Formats: sequence, C-alpha cells, structure tokens
Amino acid sequence: MRVLVALAVADFRERTRRLAYAVVLLAAVGLAWLAVPDPEGRWVIMNIGTYRGVYTSAYVGAVTALAGALWFLIGGFYVVRGAIPRDEQTRVGHLLATTPLSRTGYLAGKFLSNLMVLASMTAVLAVTAVVLQLLRGESRTLNPVDLVAPFVVLTFPVLAITSAAALWFDTTSRLRAGLGNIIWFFVALPAATAAQVTHAPLGGLGTSYVADSMYAAMTAQGLALDGAEFSVGLMYLDHPPTTFHWPGLEITGGMLLERMGMVLLACVLALVPAAWFGRFDPARTRYQEAAQPASSSPAGAAGPAGLPTPGGSPVLIDPGTGLALDMPQQAPSQSASFQGRPRTVPVPGWRTGRLITGELRILLKSASPWWWAGAATIAVTGLAVPVDNVPGALLAAWIWPILLWSRLGAQRVVDGVDTLLDAYPGVRPQLVAEWMAGVVLSMLTGAAPLLRFLIAQDGAGVAAWLGGALVIPSLALALGALSRGPRLFQIAYLSVWYLVVNGIAAFDYLGAVRHDGRLAGPHPLIIISLAGVLLAGALLIRTLRHVYR
Repeated sequence: MRVLVALAVADFRERTRRLAYAVVLLAAVGLAWLAVPDPEGRWVIMNIGTYRGVYTSAYVGAVTALAGALWFLIGGFYVVRGAIPRDEQTRVGHLLATTPLSRTGYLAGKFLSNLMVLASMTAVLAVTAVVLQLLRGESRTLNPVDLVAPFVVLTFPVLAITSAAALWFDTTSRLRAGLGNIIWFFVALPAATAAQVTHAPLGGLGTSYVADSMYAAMTAQGLALDGAEFSVGLMYLDHPPTTFHWPGLEITGGMLLERMGMVLLACVLALVPAAWFGRFDPARTRYQEAAQPASSSPAGAAGPAGLPTPGGSPVLIDPGTGLALDMPQQAPSQSASFQGRPRTVPVPGWRTGRLITGELRILLKSASPWWWAGAATIAVTGLAVPVDNVPGALLAAWIWPILLWSRLGAQRVVDGVDTLLDAYPGVRPQLVAEWMAGVVLSMLTGAAPLLRFLIAQDGAGVAAWLGGALVIPSLALALGALSRGPRLFQIAYLSVWYLVVNGIAAFDYLGAVRHDGRLAGPHPLIIISLAGVLLAGALLIRTLRHVYR
C-alpha cells in the first residue's frame, strides 16, 4: 500500500506541473464563470426552459458541479490519459517492472493518480463557485454543505469513471494514439447528453436528480413549465432567464447507493486491464520495441559498427547476423587530405516550393488508404447534398483531417528531431512551410464544398471557407508549438467544432451557422485576422525557443 500511494503521489506531482493541467484548469474556471453568469446575461450552462434558480449556495454548487462533471468527462480525460505510455517512453516503467509491484498494483496507483489530478481541479472549481456566489450578489449567505455536497455526490463518481476509462485507452494499443482521443469525444459527449433526458444507470452525470428536484420546486411555486426541458450545456437565450427559488438537492439513501455503486464500478474497471497489460514486458506488449539481437562477434571484435579491434583494424558488424563484414580500407593519403564538410550538389528549382512539398509529405505520411477513402467519400457527399446542406458537408470535411492537423507544430517533437532542427538557422521559412502544408490540406479536404459555393455564387460562403481554411492550421500550429504535442489542439478544435455543430454562432469559423441565409457568426475578415494572429504567435513561440534553446 505504501508503494502504491507513493507511486500515485509522484505521478500526481509530475502531471500537475504540465501545461495541459493548467489549460484544462483555467477552462474549468471559465466554465464556472459561464455557469453562474451575470443576472442579466443570456449565456447559460444550466436552465429549465426560460428559468434558472436564484444564486444560492445550493444552486451555485449544483450548476458548477454538473458543469464540472461534463467538462472533466471530456477535458479531464485528455489530461489524465497518457501516463502509461509516458512511463514506457521515459523507461520509468522498465524500472518499475524490476520491483515487486504487480500489474494490478501499478494500475491501481495510476487510477488513484488520475483521480487525484481530477479531484484537485474539482476543488479549485468549488472555490470558484464560492467566489462567484458572492460576486453575483443574489444571495450572500454561504452554506458550505449545500455548496460542496453536489461536487461529492454528482461530480466525484464521474471523475472515477473518467480515470478508469483513461487506463483502458492507455493499455489498448489501437486506442493509445490520437484516434482514441477522437473516439472518446464522440462516445462520452453524446452519452452525457443522452443522460440528461433519461435516467441513466447509476445516475449518469446526475442531471436527473437535479432536474426532478427543480421540477418539483417549480410546480410547488405554481410556475408554468409548458414543456420546458432541463438542459446542461452552453446555450444562448433570447432574454435573461426568470428566476425561481430552489431549496437544494435532497440527498437520499438510494441516491448515495447509486453514486457509490458508480465509484465501485470505476475501481473494478480500472483493474480489468491487468488481464492484458504486459507490465512493460516486450514479449507481452505489442507497443514495445523488440529487443535487439545480441552480437555474436568474437571476443576482441568491436560491438558498434566501424570501431577498431584491439589489433587496430576496423570491423563492420552486420546487425542482423552479428557477423563481421569486410570493410573497405581507405588510403592514408585520402584520409589525411580530406578537409571541410562534404559538398552537396544544389538542386535547381524553387526552394520554398520544395520546402512546402516536403512538409506536406511529412504531414500526410500517416494517412492510410482508408483515410483517403473516407476523405473521398466525404467529398462525393459534399458534391451530392442539397445546397442548403453544403455547410454541414464542410463541417464533416474539416473534422476528418483533425489527427493530421494536430501534428502541426508538434511533429518535430513527436519524431524526436526537434534538437536537430533547432540547429537550422532559419526559423521562419520552415514554420511558414509547415503552416502552408496545413493550408493545402484544408483546401484539399474542403474542395468539394468550395466548388458548390462557387457554383451557387455564394460569396459569403467562399469568404467564410477561406477564413476556415486559414484559421484551422494556424490554430493547430500555435497550439502545437505551445504544448509541443498534438493533444491540446485535438481537444480545443473538437470543442469548437462541436459548438458550431450545435449552432453556437459566436464560435462559427467556417460559415456553417446562418440566419435567413446570412452568416450568423464572426465576419470572415475577423477569422482571417485571427489566423494571422495565431500564425504570428506560433512564430514568436518558435523564435523564443530557438533563441533560448
């Protein structure tokens, strides 16, 4: 038990120092700010039709707890996953494999660490709820029990499920990479949304408890519901919501048993991967590198290729057989006469074009034939759908390459060549070429909707298309350069894309949300300007790292 706790605490300390932790934590604080908006504000997180509760401790605690459960189910997952692959990459796992720590004990430590990371964020969210209640001023009477209880009963079980799910994804080879991030988003978010209208097993997010309690309070106060639906999510109302008094969530024994059952289920699920987790044994795990064959060279021969033997003769070792090969001897005069670096024959042509072409080849190197088949299917669909559905086709076309875009700004780190490229004296040409490769990818995948806009003479659609084609790779490049990894862009872009799908015009970056045929979102010039700002930010980050490397 002491080893398990020490493992969890050490892992917790390491992960709370990462940029992703700070980003998701700041986003959670911002979400709490939206969950308890200004009394005259129209953006809400939780409401029943046109009603919301008075900002008492009970209501503020419940709304921030539910918003936190929804956010940590998605954003928190991206923070806590990746701990096991990181141990494998840093060889820490190989050291742990030499200890008596079992596979079950290792997974239990990681599960506890995941839970500690998410719980620390939830604690910050609870403190933010206190500040917001006092700041909004509708009720300055603080009731710590009413405010904290929703976090314990509603949010904590969701954190446990999220922590266990991260272990499943980390120990399953096909889910360890970026594809797992996309799958979790499109599985967890619809499941959480569906749980708002049905009584999910073990309470789900817990929305049904809050909804039933609020419906009862509104009925007792004689308020006309008129089919008003309870919902949790970012919404914009035409008018500021009407308030009602909610006494708070009544926690019953049955509710506690359901939520405790959810936590126990998470604990069991966290240990199930022990059945296939190889505990960093190369013979049992596919994602481990195969052991290099031992050299069978005779004593006194060189192990590494080309090193001299004790007799002074260089020996070249075949890595496949371990046998010594003949190595051509170089005349002393040739060796002595060689001075300076070898000359590279210049290749005629446009240097910038070759650089962009090279970056595009690097960007597309992981695209399989199945990926191209999917892109072609989306393109054909974009040509066949009615004109009114072309913006929807563009949304589909520009979610398909998300894993490729996420490599922008982070590819050099992922491939382990960042140290080599840091020696390159020109930062701007390589960065701009990388950005241009992302723009070309945007244009290729969005070509079918652009053609439809041109045929329909939709100038606004063309302008919005251009803004989207520029801002997506700019965002990917900036977040990749900042985080030095693909995950931050994946979660940020998926969140913005999902908001656009749900008709939130303020985040529309490609002209998909329209009112009476007109663009409802930001003007395309604003999107294009934002793309320029993001590109400049990426250039600044890369330049500073180049200077202070």
